[in-house]
Amino acid sequence: MPTGLKPSSSTIVIGSRLVESAPNTFTQGSVDLQLNPLDNEVFVVQAVNLDVSAPDAIAATDTGVRFAMTTTSQTAFPNLASSSCLALASREIRAAGYVDGGVGFEQSSMETPPTGLDYIGIIATNDFFLQVLGGANASAKIGNVKVYGYRATASASTYAALVQSEVLSS
Repeated sequence: MPTGLKPSSSTIVIGSRLVESAPNTFTQGSVDLQLNPLDNEVFVVQAVNLDVSAPDAIAATDTGVRFAMTTTSQTAFPNLASSSCLALASREIRAAGYVDGGVGFEQSSMETPPTGLDYIGIIATNDFFLQVLGGANASAKIGNVKVYGYRATASASTYAALVQSEVLSS
């Protein structure tokens, strides 16, 4: 349990999905956690599971799909080096120079943390954000997410520090 936080719920599982607004277009959506800021309520993220649709297999063309979950709004697709990025998944097909559909690759951040971790992130503001971006695909791509965590209340000073840290990381 993070210092300065008191659980106010049991484990909550939140599922959501995001569809690209058009093929190969950065698209962002938000998921409202309905936290109560008057009670200094935060969401403690214990695990994230991302599932992204497969890229199109187009001969002689590299294609891909990337999907991420962040604690703050993004103007471009994030990477794991960003402090606000909690999880990221990527699927690619490398086909440049081939006459067939190419070779597929998949990469993702850790979907379930080791049992030694109490949490992987704390969301202090009311939303978390999803981003999806396809590359060289003929159709719009989809990302699905399951977030596991619980609500907690923070002391006033801890809550202020968490909100400030989250807002400054955007």
